[in-house]
Amino acid sequence: MTTSPTTVAAGVAPQRWQAPLDDAMTDTLVERLMRVAPFNQMDETAFPASIPLRGLLKNDTRIRRRAAGEVLMREGDYGDTAFLLLDGQARVTLESLTAAELGLAETPRRAGLGSAIRRTLATVLGPAKPPEVRDRIDARAADQRSVFVQDVSAVLDSKRTALLSPGEVFGELAVLTRAPRTATVFAEGSVVALEIRWQGLRDLMRFTPAWRAHIDRLYRDNSLRVHLRATPLFTSLDEQALERVASAIEFATFGSFDWRDLPPDPTAVDPLDRVRREAQVVKQDDPIEYLLLVRSGFARVSVAQGEGQRTIAYHGKGSVLGAEALLSADNASARWPVSIHAVGYLDVLRLPTDVFLAEVGTTSDKVPVADSELPARTLDYLVDRRLINGVEAMVIDLDRCTRCDDCVRACAATHDGNPRFIRQGPTHDHFQFAHACMHCVDPVCMIGCPTGAIHRDPATGVVRVNDATCVGCSVCANACPYNNIQMVEVRAPEGAIVFDQVTGQPLLRAAKCDLCSDQPTGPACQHACPHDALVRIDLSSPHSLASLVSR
Repeated sequence: MTTSPTTVAAGVAPQRWQAPLDDAMTDTLVERLMRVAPFNQMDETAFPASIPLRGLLKNDTRIRRRAAGEVLMREGDYGDTAFLLLDGQARVTLESLTAAELGLAETPRRAGLGSAIRRTLATVLGPAKPPEVRDRIDARAADQRSVFVQDVSAVLDSKRTALLSPGEVFGELAVLTRAPRTATVFAEGSVVALEIRWQGLRDLMRFTPAWRAHIDRLYRDNSLRVHLRATPLFTSLDEQALERVASAIEFATFGSFDWRDLPPDPTAVDPLDRVRREAQVVKQDDPIEYLLLVRSGFARVSVAQGEGQRTIAYHGKGSVLGAEALLSADNASARWPVSIHAVGYLDVLRLPTDVFLAEVGTTSDKVPVADSELPARTLDYLVDRRLINGVEAMVIDLDRCTRCDDCVRACAATHDGNPRFIRQGPTHDHFQFAHACMHCVDPVCMIGCPTGAIHRDPATGVVRVNDATCVGCSVCANACPYNNIQMVEVRAPEGAIVFDQVTGQPLLRAAKCDLCSDQPTGPACQHACPHDALVRIDLSSPHSLASLVSR
């Protein structure tokens, strides 16, 4: 069964569940789900009247049927849904599959140059059109085409896989961390799975403590195996040694998962208070009892300076902290030469030093040594404003910029007359960090969206807004710590502002930079700059900005 697109001209804003994940999820299917675990063990009275359990299953889930070899989720993709296997068996890969094994092209293709030029010329040379025109909005994004493992038998023979049976949950790691999928899962035979979008998973965890404990346990276990396999420190360990390391690991989190407490003006806050407000992970001069492996989030590394702290580095996912100090000192008396604080949110693995020394040894060439090329004041600036979260930050060199606004005009021409960024923003030295979506490592804008309208594009990782399910609630815009999402008034083709028939207020939609993902030249703003003043860079690594500073 299909649903006709939502007509914007009618002025009715979609509400939660007005655009269900799948129209085919009937009351009959919901009743059948209520008779199987874990739903038959949930207390329906624990759910509020506004979000009943049956309503959640009907609107936030869908049944997925897959044939042998068909992929349910693919490593490297971004996803905001988890899966519960209902029937049949699936395989999760413990080794990466090649694009050829998945029957895919090596790289995703952008739109053709010809179509992009025609679109831009139509905008520039054609008759003026009002901005933010919507004649209609599809009820939901089109489903992705199916992907198949090309030779299931060959993959099972040549790759390490693990068996998934009915009742098992997978895909929760990407949902909880807003990170790429860490493994590929495909059907070994015919399977039936329940797909749960992240808002539904969030509410199931919120109102069912046992389900939350179960998901948390899966997250910890699956994340641990994935993280250890990806850490160079442990690549030479055999399975038995890796198991001993895994058994000794302790999990710890610091800060808030849905952090968004960035002060409007960090310079107005006392530097001592800025660090004190951050959750302390390690105190300088304390004995090194554990090595720290960063799973997600960011860590500020600082040293004492007078009564305060001087930032010397920041670290993100994959970093190993403490190994260098441990190996360069007498093991019995090794102490932390730095303090470590959580920047917003930090999720770490703690490995006891005696286990590290016994299993990994004292070979220091296994330990990555991180050294920042930026001065402390620049590091403080980036960390205090959480700019280190940006993967595609827009940075403008004001010494090169002539304020010609070619970047703004190019953006407007690419987006039907309305630019998706503001050429203003915090400035450090001669670099301005403009108000443009940074497509963050940890996009907290996605946390509160009631419908999942703001999401990562599965192919590119670009954070996008789906007009079909955006209800104009402004949650994402308010949640963005950087003010990089704008709420715009929707207009009909003739230019009139569209009003919500229920509230009488103008109909709003979230608008933000989409990195010109349909343009063959990439971001139009950067491509149009005649002086090479505007660049998009990854601030999650200090080396990117260091390279820009030194050019």
